[in-house]
Amino acid sequence: MNYNKKLRAAADRELERRRHTAESIQRQNREEVLKKLPRIGELERELAGTGAEIVKIIAAGGNVKKSIDKLSKENLKVQEERKNLLVSGGYPEDYLEVKYTCPKCKDTGFVEGRRCDCYREILRALAYKELCGNAPLDKSGFDNFKLSYYPDTRDGATGVVPKKKMAEILTFCKSYAEDFDTASPSLLMYGATGLGKTHLSLAIASEAVKKGFGVIYGSAQNLLIKLEKERFGRSGEGEAEEALLGCDLLVIDDLGAEFATQFTVAAMYNIINTRLLSGLPTIISTNLSPEELEEKYTQRITSRIIGNYICLPFCGKDIRQIKK
Repeated sequence: MNYNKKLRAAADRELERRRHTAESIQRQNREEVLKKLPRIGELERELAGTGAEIVKIIAAGGNVKKSIDKLSKENLKVQEERKNLLVSGGYPEDYLEVKYTCPKCKDTGFVEGRRCDCYREILRALAYKELCGNAPLDKSGFDNFKLSYYPDTRDGATGVVPKKKMAEILTFCKSYAEDFDTASPSLLMYGATGLGKTHLSLAIASEAVKKGFGVIYGSAQNLLIKLEKERFGRSGEGEAEEALLGCDLLVIDDLGAEFATQFTVAAMYNIINTRLLSGLPTIISTNLSPEELEEKYTQRITSRIIGNYICLPFCGKDIRQIKK
C-alpha cells in the first residue's frame, strides 16, 4: 500500500499522541494510588529489585535454579499483595498498567520489527479523511447512484438506451472496486457534463481507500497547478510528483478543462506514461470524446490512454439540470 510522506508523518504523530496519552494517564493513576496506598510503592520497589537479586544469585553460584524459583515465588506473593491492595482500595487490578490503544505494539507501530496492523488502520483512516476533504464522498457512493435519472428510451442519434448502458457501467464499476488492487486496469470515463463520471470514479476511490490503498484524487487543473508550483516554486522537493506517480490509485477528474501549456501537456504525459510503465491504475474522467482529447493533447498522450485504458462512454442527460 503506497501512502505519501505527509500521511505517513501524520500516522507517526498519531501513534506518538496515543503513546503519550496512555503513559500520561498511567502516571496520573500511579500518583493517585501512591497517595492513597503508600504500601504499593514499597511493593513496587521490591519488584524493581528483582533484576539485581538475580545477578547476586548467579554471582554467588550454588543451586541457582532453586534460588531463582524461590525468588519467583516471592515475587508472585508481592504481586498478589499489590493486586489485593488495589482492589480493596476500590481500583481495578490493572489500574497501574499502561493502557495503550494497541496492546500488540504498545502504540509504537511495530511488532517484532514489522509494521503493526494498527499503523495501517491509522493510515487508512487518514487517507479517507484526506479524500473526504477533497471530494464529497458521502454523496458519491454506489448506493446513491440513481439510474432513474437516465432515459430508458433509445437515443435516436446513437441507438443506445442510456439507462441500460449506465446500468452496465455501474455494474462494471462495482466489480472493479470490489476486486481492486494495484494491478487493476486503468479507466477512461468520458461523456458530456453531469452524467455521473465523477460520482462513479469517487465511489471506486472510496472503496479502494477502505481496503487500505493509497489514493489521490483531484481535478486535472488542481493537480497540474501543484506540479507547476513544485517545479518552478521550489517547494515540496518533488513530493507532489512522487505521490502522483507512485500512489496505488490516481483519479484525475475533468481532464481537458485545464488551460493547456507546454508544461501541463508534458506533465500529463509523464504522469500517464510513468504509471502505465509501472503498472499502476489511473482513472480519468473527461467531458471530451477520444477525438476531442486528441485535438487538445498530443497523439502520444491520447494513444496511450485509448490503447491501454478501458473506455467507459457515459450517456444520458445532464443530471444536474434534471435535479433543478
